[in-house]
Order: sequence, then structure tokens, then C-alpha cells
Amino acid sequence: MSEAERIHGIHAVQALLERHPQRVLRLRVASGREDARIAKLLALAAAAGRPVERVAAGQLGRHGREVHQGVVAEVQPQAPWSEEQLLAALAAADRPLLLALDGVQDPHNLGACLRTADACGALAVIVPRDRAAQLNATVRKVAAGAAETTPVVAVTNLSRSLRLLKDAGLWVVGADGGAAQDADAADLTVPLVLVMGAEGTGLRQLTRQHCDLLVRLPQLGAVESLNVSVAAGMLLYEAVRQRRRAAVAGGAEPGPAPGAGRGRVRGAASR
Repeated sequence: MSEAERIHGIHAVQALLERHPQRVLRLRVASGREDARIAKLLALAAAAGRPVERVAAGQLGRHGREVHQGVVAEVQPQAPWSEEQLLAALAAADRPLLLALDGVQDPHNLGACLRTADACGALAVIVPRDRAAQLNATVRKVAAGAAETTPVVAVTNLSRSLRLLKDAGLWVVGADGGAAQDADAADLTVPLVLVMGAEGTGLRQLTRQHCDLLVRLPQLGAVESLNVSVAAGMLLYEAVRQRRRAAVAGGAEPGPAPGAGRGRVRGAASR
């Protein structure tokens, strides 16, 4: 059995108990916490037959840095998806939306990206296996339950994965502050991978070369760049906005199904 992970925070623990209670090995709750939110967690744990231990609040935080909100769950880790699992899921998806992070380092940014990806209906979030933030307790806490609903695909070679996704019929659109085209002028209704660069350095050159299109977010203030999780949220919601508008209009041509040729929609990538 894999070593247990610690999930802390009410929202993250509740999401796990509601969606994957079998993965909860033990729930540890601060003595004296008797409010309604804790009562709901205790009820979920009891319904799933999960053991609960009451401990002093000071015993919950590892090294005193965790903002645990009075509850910590010891859980069986969820393994990241493989590329094969992702491609299998794409085969059943209608105009999928994916988010790829090119070397994002801060677990808080990964957690925030997961949370927004979940809200926008993204199928998965792709991250490099090396030199990038991976799923851990901090990511799960920031994601507020989204880490249990939006799969993370840890890949050995992001450029190779982008090529595979192109072959599966998806368009690859990278975010770059120096791009010539604004995001709202690009067609984000097609099967799509949005690629975000790392904090401070942006997209690697090799990653840029695998993008069909680079887009920017217009900035009218004095700051030079946006936090990667903020920018990812803005681009994901731009994709959602366009897709909702196309669905209401009812006249937009859908993008190709995964695995289909991409040639007939190439002109749709720029509007």
C-alpha cells in the first residue's frame, strides 16, 4: 500500500468523504470543534465507516505550517493519470478542454489552477513529472476538493504529450504576454489544450514550438504580468464564455472529434 497522504481543510476533506470515502484511512479532528461543518464531516465519516480520532489542535499541523481548520484526513493517495488514461478519456469527450502547465513550481498555483479547471469543466490538468509542482497536501487544500474531481496527468515529456494531443485532434494554444493575438480573438470552442508557462519564465521555447497559436491577455495597467493561476483562470473562462455563446447561438461548427483530422478547422483557430 502506498504511504498515506494528509489532506487538511474542511472543503478538501468533505469533497473526499463525499466522492471517494474508501480512500480515507482515518479522520483526525481537533478536540472542542463542534460546529455544523465539523458535524457534517463526522456524519459523512460515520456513514462511510471511517474511523475518527479526536486530538489536540496543536497535534494536527505538521511543523506548525498547515492551516488545517481543525480537521486532517489520512488518505490513500490518488495516482495521477497516465497518458493512456487521458487518451482513453478523450475518445469519449465532446470538444474537450485541457489545461497544461509548463513547469509551474508553486503548489499554491497548481491548487488554484485545479480549482478553476474544475469550475470550467476541464477534463484534466497536465504537468511535467520533473521540475514542477505535484499533487500534495498543500495542492489539495488550495484546490478545495477539485484535486478529487479533476485528474492530474503527470507526463515525462510535455512536448511529446502535446504532439500526442494534436494527433488526437486537439488544438494547442499557449499563453504568452508577447503574442500578437488577444485571447478573445481566437476560437477557443474547438477541442483545446491551454498551455500556461512557469512563474517568471513563461513558456519554454520547445513548448512554444508545439503550440498552434499563441495568445495574450490584454493588460491596461502598470503590471508587466499576471500570476499564472490568475491568467489560467481568465483564459479558461474565456473558453467557457465562447462555448456557451456558441451553444446558445446553435450555429457554430463544432470542432473535430478527438482522433479526427484537424485540417478542416485550422482556419477556425483565429477569428
